[in-house]
Amino acid sequence: MPRRRSSSSTGSPTGGSTAPRNRTPQPVRVRRRTVGDFVKAFLAFLALLVLLVGVPLALAMQFGWPLPHGVPSLDWLQQEITVQTFLNILSVVVWLAWAQFTACVLVEMKAALSGVGVPGRVPGAGPSQLLARQLVAALLLVGATAASFTPGLSQLGHGLEGNQKGTVAAAQQTPGGLFGQQREQAADTAAAVAEQAASAAAQAETKQGDTKYYRIQPPEGRHHDSLWEIAQRHLGDGRRYKEIYALNKDRVQPDGSRLSEASLIRPGWIMEMPADAHGGELVEMPDGAVDVSEQVRQQIHDYAKTGDHAQGGDHAQGGSDHAGGGQQQAGGRQIGGHQRDGGSHASVPAQRQHQDHGGDTAPAPAATPASSARSFGLPEALLGAPLLAAGLLGALGHRRRQALWQSALGAVGGRRGMEPPTPTGDALDVQDALLVGADPEGVRRLDRSLRGLAAALATESRPLPVVYAAWLTGGDLHLQLAQPAGKPPAPWQTGQDETFWMLGRADAERYEDADTAAPFPGLVSLGTMDDSRLLLNLEAVPGIVSLSGGAADRAAVFASVAAELATNGWSDRMTVTLVGFGQDLTPLAPNRLRHLDGIEALLETMEAETRQRRGALGAAGHDSVLTGRTGPAQHTRWAPHLVLLAAQPSAEDARRLAELASGAGRLGIGYLVGTDDAELPGAAWEMEITGEGRLLAPLLGLELDAQMLPSAEQRAVVELFVEADPENGPDGPAPTPPFLVDISEQGRPAVYARLVGPYEVIGLDTPDDERSALLHEALALLLLHREGLHPRVLSSALWPRGVTDDVRDALVERLRSWLGTDPDGTPRLRTDDTGRLTLAKSVVSDLDVLRSLYHEATQGKGADSRAVRGRLLTDALVVVRGPLLADRPEGRYRWLAHEIVDAQLPLIVADIGLALSSFHLEKDRADKAIEALDAALRTAPADERLWNELLRATHATGDTARLQALAADLVGRGGARGLPPRTEALLDELLPAWRTAVAAAG
Repeated sequence: MPRRRSSSSTGSPTGGSTAPRNRTPQPVRVRRRTVGDFVKAFLAFLALLVLLVGVPLALAMQFGWPLPHGVPSLDWLQQEITVQTFLNILSVVVWLAWAQFTACVLVEMKAALSGVGVPGRVPGAGPSQLLARQLVAALLLVGATAASFTPGLSQLGHGLEGNQKGTVAAAQQTPGGLFGQQREQAADTAAAVAEQAASAAAQAETKQGDTKYYRIQPPEGRHHDSLWEIAQRHLGDGRRYKEIYALNKDRVQPDGSRLSEASLIRPGWIMEMPADAHGGELVEMPDGAVDVSEQVRQQIHDYAKTGDHAQGGDHAQGGSDHAGGGQQQAGGRQIGGHQRDGGSHASVPAQRQHQDHGGDTAPAPAATPASSARSFGLPEALLGAPLLAAGLLGALGHRRRQALWQSALGAVGGRRGMEPPTPTGDALDVQDALLVGADPEGVRRLDRSLRGLAAALATESRPLPVVYAAWLTGGDLHLQLAQPAGKPPAPWQTGQDETFWMLGRADAERYEDADTAAPFPGLVSLGTMDDSRLLLNLEAVPGIVSLSGGAADRAAVFASVAAELATNGWSDRMTVTLVGFGQDLTPLAPNRLRHLDGIEALLETMEAETRQRRGALGAAGHDSVLTGRTGPAQHTRWAPHLVLLAAQPSAEDARRLAELASGAGRLGIGYLVGTDDAELPGAAWEMEITGEGRLLAPLLGLELDAQMLPSAEQRAVVELFVEADPENGPDGPAPTPPFLVDISEQGRPAVYARLVGPYEVIGLDTPDDERSALLHEALALLLLHREGLHPRVLSSALWPRGVTDDVRDALVERLRSWLGTDPDGTPRLRTDDTGRLTLAKSVVSDLDVLRSLYHEATQGKGADSRAVRGRLLTDALVVVRGPLLADRPEGRYRWLAHEIVDAQLPLIVADIGLALSSFHLEKDRADKAIEALDAALRTAPADERLWNELLRATHATGDTARLQALAADLVGRGGARGLPPRTEALLDELLPAWRTAVAAAG
């Protein structure tokens, strides 16, 4: 859970606004010893004296030696078991417990006196070592060595494992001190951190004798050595290649070159390996390299002089920013659980790839400069907002699918056709950022966890607790309650105190969809602190939440909040009222977002709604909307209303707002109000957004990297939604597919991939290594994006849990090598001016052919010639062999959920089948029409239009028995839901006695 950063403020001391007091760098305070400390130390001394000396003396005096004095004979096993035997056994157990506790005391004393910070673990001694740690800490509290001891007394009563986990700030006061933290404890341990770092730096000198090296091997056939494979062989995990890269980056190799990219290594280079490397082909320091030639030994000896230990530890800047278990790394070496920070923090997207997927992710990409607003052309604001990006991406996909269906059903006069518009410019960058940054699994896990909690509480007839905030940390979910609400239902657990409920990621993943209302729809992301993401429950705040700061920064925060509330996946129904901004945001969710012109209109609306809600609660017998959401009317009532007021209210308006918000928390109404001043009358919680993107709430103990949606990204997001709106389609002919192929005999491609049905690639040799499946998946993704694919979109699709640029670039190179070159020597996989990957025209898929045939039949030569149209439609249907990538393996190609082609292909095939059926029925060829419809149904089995047309074609054959069999088949497919109304009406027209016939057949 989140902890306060030990670093000081990042803001400038000469800014235009006054920084809050808790952001001023403070010196480490020396805690003075009190009388209570001496009393605790004395009591700890007595307890240790009794346990270490008193217990063995008592055992020796009362029981003596409990074991036999000689080797027992077989007759001893046949002796009668007496009370003394039990006492001897009991004394042996006590002796063993005493020995274990003594070992714990010795380990803790050694750690405390030597200043190593984290003591060793005594096997099986969890509670015993905890007790020993607390007693030793209390004893040494009055001495100078206590400063280097791990924080002890404040954690009394917590398990050893719990002490190693991050904790959310304790709610010391409600609401003023909701997120207040134990700053004194952090100050007491600051000296220990510095001492540990200094100790680790001093010990770096001694590591030289244990250093191991690896010499890059020459290629075998077509196989080249890579850091990933080296890490896989010698470290047991290929993802640890980053540690090898960090140890060797920019060091001079024997041939005079340097390692600058992890994917570019050469035979003969020498790699320093982490200390735990193992396996063959490794050598120790040159003195121990007995099986290495003198030349290589000298090369290794010279190379060792350029290492981290030879550069005073400055090599740390090349290390990775994050490592598993919450520990930082510098130069590939752990430094007491803390990092020697040589510059800026890792970029937000790099942190997201690590934190939002837990500890089982690949290492995060290297940090990007803080001054850069974009990374590889993609907006960082969306890359670092996984929940917002997932909501926008899901809503955009729904909008595009809706437009496709309306086009297919002729709702917009066929203006759009079957080709959604391809975004360009900033809109394309934002779409790529959504694909890279979105975490739909995290949203689904959050939604199921909250609904599962609500369902469990309803089963126990318990009301929902008032939740002020939620923290997401490494996949774990922590709810911060306004007040203790008893023991949480399993698998939820109590957190650091009774005001925290915690659900681990493994337990959250076991939740299924629950048929209950969303319990906390007002949760919205505000930003990140350390490795945790904060979601504030706006509807539960006991009053107004104010936001001060620059106008542009405030607008970016308001836009982010509005966009997430409009599209999030953990809410059912809500109303979001925007005042003073956001009129252009309403296309994101017209059913949720409402824009009002001014504060006066807002006050009139909210006064009426407040009265209505109070009356409804009283009539229902509820004291708050939370009790109503678990009742019988949970799906239809008590939806939240969240007001986002960006305009500065006058003093009188602020007073009226404060009156409305005073009891709004129990009504499900929340207010977020922007202000130019630091204080807003009636504000319960005050926040400030700085020019550096920091969200500050001093009274709440919050200092976040704010989640924002700047104006440029906001406009591009809105453009995506407007273009996807079926009511705003372009006039004139339908859009042309992004890639048309030559469908004549002369247009044979060099590489032909069959995607519509089982996946097959023609024209290339199948890769014979373990990367074959990954290469095929990458090719399929590129074939579905003929306009170009951003490399980061490619990596996020193939590795949803994150992967570094080096691994991605290595795959791209292998894919380029596999695809080969055209006769003129041009590679078939290219990079355009924007950095996106594109395929040459000689690489074609059957989907490209299908689109081209369909376009030519409906808008090209087939539009004016019936014969040409029939031939083109027939050829198009021959291409169709089943659903898209029909044989894709389980767990792969998950990115198809975000691809519009997954919904587009069945509609195109259905249109082709319907058109070809109509073509044949005009000439009374009913059997040909049925054949075309059956072929289309193999790809679009759920399209009601095809089944209805099949009924008409079957009726045209005059075979009543065949028509009755088809009707019975349709009834069986309908199941308990029955037939759609249009299908029933058509059957009543074509086969009036179909119900009787089906009943008789059944």
